[in-house]
Amino acid sequence: MTSTHQLGIRENLTPFLQQLLQVFFVGLTIGLQRTVIPALAESEFGVARGSMLAVFAFVVSFGVVKGSMNFLSGRLAERVGRRKVLIWGWLFALPIPFIILFAPNWWWIVGANVLLGINQGFAWSMTVTAKMDIVRADQRGRATGINEFAGYGGVAVAGVLTGYLASAFEPRLSLFVFGLVVAVVALLAAILAFTETLPYARAEAARHKAGTHAGPKPRFVEAPEHPTTAEVFALVSWKNRTFMALAQAGSVEKFVDALMWALVPVFLVARGASLIEIGWVTGTYGFVWGGSQLWTGPLSDRVGRKWPTIVGFLVCSAGVFTFPALSTPLEWSMAAAAIGVGMALLYPTLMAAMGDISPPNWRGSALGVYRFWRDLGYAIGALAMGILADASGLLEAGFWFTGLAMAGSAIVLMLAMEETHPRIIPAPPSSSHVPRGAK
Repeated sequence: MTSTHQLGIRENLTPFLQQLLQVFFVGLTIGLQRTVIPALAESEFGVARGSMLAVFAFVVSFGVVKGSMNFLSGRLAERVGRRKVLIWGWLFALPIPFIILFAPNWWWIVGANVLLGINQGFAWSMTVTAKMDIVRADQRGRATGINEFAGYGGVAVAGVLTGYLASAFEPRLSLFVFGLVVAVVALLAAILAFTETLPYARAEAARHKAGTHAGPKPRFVEAPEHPTTAEVFALVSWKNRTFMALAQAGSVEKFVDALMWALVPVFLVARGASLIEIGWVTGTYGFVWGGSQLWTGPLSDRVGRKWPTIVGFLVCSAGVFTFPALSTPLEWSMAAAAIGVGMALLYPTLMAAMGDISPPNWRGSALGVYRFWRDLGYAIGALAMGILADASGLLEAGFWFTGLAMAGSAIVLMLAMEETHPRIIPAPPSSSHVPRGAK
C-alpha cells in the first residue's frame, strides 16, 4: 500500500479511522460553545438584554477567521503536509478553555472564538482533505458523509453534555475542564497517531498525468498543473460556473448553522426553555445531521451530487420557516430534526462535488477556497440576522431571512450547477474538461 498509494477506504482503514477520531474531537471543541455560552450571554457575560448583534458577534468572529484559515490551511497543506497543519490547529485550541474560565466580559468570548476559528480552519479542514487524498472517486460521498457524521456527532454530544454539566456544576468551570481535556487528548492523538496523506494526492496526480488511473475519467477543471493562489481563488469563486454555484451554496447553508448556534438558544430562552431542553433541541439537530450523513453521503455516490443538494436546501428552508411557529420542546426538536436531514443531504454532497472536479495537485487549495466561502457564511448570516433582529425587535426575523436565503440558493444550484460525479457524467475520452460554463 505504501509504495503504490492505493486509494480506497478499506485499503487505508487505519488513516481513515485516525481522521475520524480527529474530526470527532474537532466537533467536541465547537460543540463546547453551542448550548451554554449563547444561553448565558446576558446572565454570565454581561450582554445587554435584547442586543442580538452583540450575541452574534462571537459567531461573526468565528466565521471570518475560520473562513480565512480554511483558505490558508489548504495552501499550507500542499507545502508542509496535512499532519503539521492539524497539529498547529490543536495548539491554537489550548488557550480557549482558560479564556472561557476567566473572561470578564463577552468580548473575551468573541476573542476565544477567533482562536476557535483558527483551530477549526486548520484541524477540520485537514480531516476532509486527508480523506479526499485516500479514497476513490466513487467513495467521496460516503467518505465525507462519515467524516461529517463524526464531526457533527461530536458537536451534538458536546452540546447535550455541556448543558447537563452546566446545570449540575458551575458553568464556566465545567466548560473549562471539558474543553481542556478534549484539546489535550486531541493534540496528543494528532502527534502520535495521524498518517500523512499528501503522498497519496501526489501519486494520484501522477497516475492521471500518465493516463494509468483506473475507473471513470473525472471532468477536472481546466487549469495550469500548479496554479497560483490567485488562480485557484478565481476559479472557485467566479470563473467556473459549477464551482461558483457550490461556493455560494456552501456560504448560504452556514446561515442555518449560525441560526441554530446563536439565535435558536436565545429564542428558546425567551420562550421559557431550560438549558437542558435547549441542549436537546440543538442536540437533535446535530445528531440527525450527523447520523443522516451515513446514508446521504452514499446516496450521492449512487444518484449524483446535484439533486440531493437541491432537495436538502429546500427541506432546510421549510424547517427553518416552521420553527418559530412552534411552541413546545418536542415540536422544536421535530423541526430541528427536519433541518438536520436537509443539512445532511446537502453538506457532504457539496464537498464531494468539489472533490470530483478538483485536480489532485491542487485539490487541497480548491477545498480551502470553497471552505473559505462556506464558513464566511457564518459571519454573513450572523451579521444579517443580528441586524434584522435588532432593527425589527423580532427574533423571528432571523428565521425568515434564513429560510428565504436557503430557497434562493436552491434556485441558483438548479440553474448553474452541472452534475459532477465522474461515473454519471465522465469526461470525454480525449478530454479532461470541466462541465459546461467553465470558461
